[in-house]
Amino acid sequence: MTFRTIGEPLLAKTADGRLKSRIATVFVRNPTIVTLPGIHATQRVAYLQMLNQQRQAAGQPMMTEQEETVELSNAVDLVMEDDAVLIRPDPTRMNLAFAADEMLQEVVSKEQIKFLHVLDSRVRNAIKHHGENWRITPLPRSAADMRQMILGSRIGVGGREIYYFNRETGSRFLTCQEFAGLGALEEAERRRLLVEIKECSAHLNRLGWPEVSFFIADKAFTAADFVPHDFANMPSEQLQAAFESLKQKFQNAVPVELRQDDVNQTEWRNRMYATLIGLKEDSVSEESLLGLGAEFYMQVEWLPGGCIEEGELIFDSVMEQSLENIDEQRRAKLALFEKSRSFILSYIREYGDVEYINIGRLAGSLSLRQPLQGRRGVFLVELKQRDASQPFVKILRMQKWGVAEHLDDGKSLLDAMLFSEEYTDYILNRRLACRQLGMNLAAHAVARKLGERYYGKNRDYHGLTIYSPYFERDYIGGIATDKIVASKFANESYAFTFARLLGHAAAPNLIVGRCQLNGQVIFDDGDEVVIENQFGMPLEIIVADHTGTFTDFRRSLGESAPEYAKSVNKRLTMLPQPAAFAQAYLDAFVERFEKIQQEYRRRKRAFDNLFKHQVPVEAGNLSFRWLRVLERMNQADPRALKEMIRKNIAIK
Repeated sequence: MTFRTIGEPLLAKTADGRLKSRIATVFVRNPTIVTLPGIHATQRVAYLQMLNQQRQAAGQPMMTEQEETVELSNAVDLVMEDDAVLIRPDPTRMNLAFAADEMLQEVVSKEQIKFLHVLDSRVRNAIKHHGENWRITPLPRSAADMRQMILGSRIGVGGREIYYFNRETGSRFLTCQEFAGLGALEEAERRRLLVEIKECSAHLNRLGWPEVSFFIADKAFTAADFVPHDFANMPSEQLQAAFESLKQKFQNAVPVELRQDDVNQTEWRNRMYATLIGLKEDSVSEESLLGLGAEFYMQVEWLPGGCIEEGELIFDSVMEQSLENIDEQRRAKLALFEKSRSFILSYIREYGDVEYINIGRLAGSLSLRQPLQGRRGVFLVELKQRDASQPFVKILRMQKWGVAEHLDDGKSLLDAMLFSEEYTDYILNRRLACRQLGMNLAAHAVARKLGERYYGKNRDYHGLTIYSPYFERDYIGGIATDKIVASKFANESYAFTFARLLGHAAAPNLIVGRCQLNGQVIFDDGDEVVIENQFGMPLEIIVADHTGTFTDFRRSLGESAPEYAKSVNKRLTMLPQPAAFAQAYLDAFVERFEKIQQEYRRRKRAFDNLFKHQVPVEAGNLSFRWLRVLERMNQADPRALKEMIRKNIAIK
């Protein structure tokens, strides 16, 4: 496609690495990109001037107002950040946004082009149906990301960057500190900026937002305060007096603690972040907006995929890049794309009526414990069938020790495949053992394989396609126990019910010896998920991942029991009645432990023979661990364990 550019090339930078223009406009009807500094409105004016100049040179009349309106109706706003181009679509005309997207791909990589307006369901759904969740501009995932976003939002109109830019609405926010800072400038620049602020604050952009707004000033300081002043022509003394008066009024409109711009000050940072994103309270995750819950709060990195057009699967063009002759960082990124492709192929082959599918990767760990050795990749798939009212979500967890990991250890391909299969069998048997001993796991889980090319430590097998195992389970739409907000525990009924559920979950967790290799107990740190009813009350706790079970099979239960007091201790300050909470937790623990014991004693032969087909190996295969765990449980005194936990609860 041939198109013209008015201004610098997209993403052009100065010698010191700063973008020459933070905004641009794409005109689809007569393919043109305008990057001139200023505001989107002035870029539209420049485009119309260019068209009229062309008509005049060709001896044609100037465009009519109606013709100009048609041209401008086919414009799409862009925002530039670092090496990314962000499309700000009209939610009612997503086809126009996608047409602009195709134009932009002629000059920048598709990976660099993202979409704004994640808060609008029309935008989200259009992108989702393209199988391109990965192209929604991600919101910050941490306080550090928020700081970086705020600092990166600094923008100017005609020069000095004194504003903070809301890329969703196109409005620029001027803070009390930045306005006061005009006093330190030379008079000519101060005068120019005051004129700019006056004009821009009085002008609405095409979305109906002021080009410039005043941060946190509300109605106490507005564009109306600038109307009486003719900054361009007033004498110097009068200019200074007007500025000082406006500065004082701006300061009076802003709380004292928010008058200084400080991204490290929590309240100021949160207020500015909310202002730039346009969100209230805790609605800050695109994952929650896309239908996912608290388990994946601000954690999903969406990957390139494919779209379904007339029943045909069309993979995203970014997946066509080769893994060969590239640096390690790029190879790792493309390897993720390849995984996405393999996951999609697997589901498309299984489900023949797919409307759309999106693949995401969990960017960080959901638990608080330190990462262990081996592979820890966790992905999710969101798939919508044509006749279904809602998409379903599955969680995909790569097997810790697969073919790639064994090849990295120097094993032959055959041995790596055999060891990988044995470990898959171990994991599935361990899941069965956990369910047999009362652990409430996700109802559905299945082992699958993912085709991927190997580029690990064992260079003899570089470029070879291997089949890496992973486990698929249903998405659990609840709240991880360690992430429940303190305000919920102020409700005594909620706290008491939660305590009993947590006590019930603690009993099988202790029995199966769930811990890290260093002996530290794994419990209540991100894998236990609370399901609530329609009234927000706890119904059950489901263990999303049984990692670490049967690791501790030699120690007595009394050695690890005291660690289960932590679940009470870390919530003591949240509870209106800590002693009642602790008692409910302990009573439920004993109740559940005794019930599991009784089930075992009533069907001892069935339990003992569950893994009889596997010869016990004292070094610690599952068959051996299973018998040791059963024997240890049978000999334990639940009430004595309860007292060991009680002694470590820090209630005075």
